[in-house]
Amino acid sequence: MSSSKIFVARLLGLDVFDPLGDRLGRLRDAVVLERGPGRRAMCVGIVVEVLGKKRVFVPMTRVQSMSSEQVIASGLVNLRRFQQRGAETLVAAQVFDRRVTFLDGSGQGVVEDIGLIRQANGDWAVDEYFVRRGTPGRGPFRRRGGNTVVVSWNEIVFGDVSEPQGAAQFIESHDELKPADFADALHEMDEKRRLEVATELQDDRLAEVLQELPDDEQVAILSSLDTERAADVLEEMDPDDAADLLSELPETQKESLLQLMEPEDAEDVRRLLEYEENTAGSMMTPVPVILPPEATVAEALASVRREEISPALAATVYVCRPPLETPTGRYLGLVHIQELLRSAPPEPVGKLVDKDLEPLSDLADVQEVSRMLATYDLTSAPVVNDEGRLVGAVTVDDVLDHLLPDDWRSHEDDAVVRPTGRTNLRAKGVKRG
Repeated sequence: MSSSKIFVARLLGLDVFDPLGDRLGRLRDAVVLERGPGRRAMCVGIVVEVLGKKRVFVPMTRVQSMSSEQVIASGLVNLRRFQQRGAETLVAAQVFDRRVTFLDGSGQGVVEDIGLIRQANGDWAVDEYFVRRGTPGRGPFRRRGGNTVVVSWNEIVFGDVSEPQGAAQFIESHDELKPADFADALHEMDEKRRLEVATELQDDRLAEVLQELPDDEQVAILSSLDTERAADVLEEMDPDDAADLLSELPETQKESLLQLMEPEDAEDVRRLLEYEENTAGSMMTPVPVILPPEATVAEALASVRREEISPALAATVYVCRPPLETPTGRYLGLVHIQELLRSAPPEPVGKLVDKDLEPLSDLADVQEVSRMLATYDLTSAPVVNDEGRLVGAVTVDDVLDHLLPDDWRSHEDDAVVRPTGRTNLRAKGVKRG
């Protein structure tokens, strides 16, 4: 081993290689096994995120080298998705931020890291804890205080696992994760821990992560928040995702949240909720990039560069007569970003419009939407109402969300993923088929 002692927080996010230098994945957590009072916990393996964002278990007997720069593992890696068993505990997900009491009577603290040491027999044991004294406040606007100390494993005792637990250290150590990857980490937690971590996220981060979780977990997290904060989080979500989430809630709770949202945000969501499920209108975003025909190529390129515009939406500019807020004036056509890149900056976008692509009806079903995107190799497509006004755009990721089964995140690589439509209908009074 390249190091006989190492702290877990330094390992998180490191690349894991085989002895030949081929990358296996990225280290996301360590697994320790509690062995009862008076005995130090043992580290039995690591959790590695492999290709496909799946997390697998690698036993410590396969780990040849660990350092603050890389991890090397030998032998065959079982690519079955990691499932926690028995007394196994995930360090980053479950040990970080747990409350402990100092046995010398000096008070309490919160665990921020653990130190592993390699014993003479080659096993890895928990040797030290990095602890912040005091009990920092919880919530997304917490302030951390108290001095930090490194203590031996036998100088502290943990509180009960059912006690409330903070999440500051877990969030900090996973800050670089994309929302979908952070959502995967949450998805693998038990409900108590999932709610604790989600509650401590900032509103905008929580909104991004919620959009990547299964419906039942979205509902559970949103329902655990106080009503005002839940409304703030919904405002940060994309309108179509917010509408999908609200459609899963009881009518009284849904209306209460809509009333607390900013009127402009609530209006976008209400319009989406009027559509029957699995129609273009229910899937679309009501805020694509829309410009008048007089706008220049330079203005169009500046519009699609905005950070909040997703890559799928940034590939297309929709040209309409004023008003430019959806539902717009008459829809004229669209301009592909490649056409913008080939044209002179002063050129009006009205001269570059692709008029051959017919827009989708807001009542078109998901099959019609997916056929259009596939036929013309589009990342997004315009959606108009029966008056020819642009009401939004549906993107390829919106379609995938509706075609994939709700539990696609938990499918094994060799399992058959069967397309499915969502079963609930948003339109009031519409019966299930």
